[in-house]
Amino acid sequence: MTVGQLPAHERRAAHPALRGLVADYHGYRYDSLPPGVHHGLPSATLTVVVAFDEPLDVGWQSDPGSRGRHWAMVSGLHAEPALIHHAGFQHGVQLELTPWGARALLGAPAGALAGELVSLQLPRAYDAMASAGSWPERFEVLDRLMLGRLAASEQPPIRGELVHAWRRIRQSRGAVRVADLAEEVGWSRRHLTQRFTDEYGIGPKQAARVERFARARSLLDQGSAVADVAARCGYADQAHLTREFRALGGCTPTQWRQESVPFVQDGAAAR
Repeated sequence: MTVGQLPAHERRAAHPALRGLVADYHGYRYDSLPPGVHHGLPSATLTVVVAFDEPLDVGWQSDPGSRGRHWAMVSGLHAEPALIHHAGFQHGVQLELTPWGARALLGAPAGALAGELVSLQLPRAYDAMASAGSWPERFEVLDRLMLGRLAASEQPPIRGELVHAWRRIRQSRGAVRVADLAEEVGWSRRHLTQRFTDEYGIGPKQAARVERFARARSLLDQGSAVADVAARCGYADQAHLTREFRALGGCTPTQWRQESVPFVQDGAAAR
């Protein structure tokens, strides 16, 4: 199979040794999209993208000066949309990293990358992926790259209290109160917020907001009615959900549905 004959998209779980660090690999090649701008929405993972044929053109909506072109990049945790500009063609591989995956595989806590779009230098791995003839071959290259980084990692683990707080927010789908989290880990609310923000780059209240938004987005992608999604995710009403979509996603739920295609960053919230 030549690169030009690759299927439009393919997913595969990362190597078992990377479980808990990498969600999965997603290869995509679309050459007939309507040209325009795609919204990269907030999620609870850091997104790594390796682009082929042409670089990824992306920047934060609130900061036009952040726009750049990247062959390989990572976007840290964020609570605002990224704008991905394209001319109807996108070709690359995406993987989602957990915060502890960022420490082990990127050599930095998620907090150091929060709100950033950072180019990655992967010369050997990039050339091997670009010349590979199938998605499985590319995924094998990623496995070798990530396993090598994991073996060489010297980053200390995240403190157990912070792991617990993060997991409780995710398990509760953003419904847990910060005061309850602080009590569970035996810290003051102020201390928890400071340590949590230092580690992840966003505070626990903001993380809960993003998690609830991600669940709402997932339900919308599954075809649920907007009013039903608002009720199920704890928003006051449909108007409240729409305001959150504008604030965190830069568009309304209806606009997101009209825009949504299998694309960079689209799988993170659903998972």
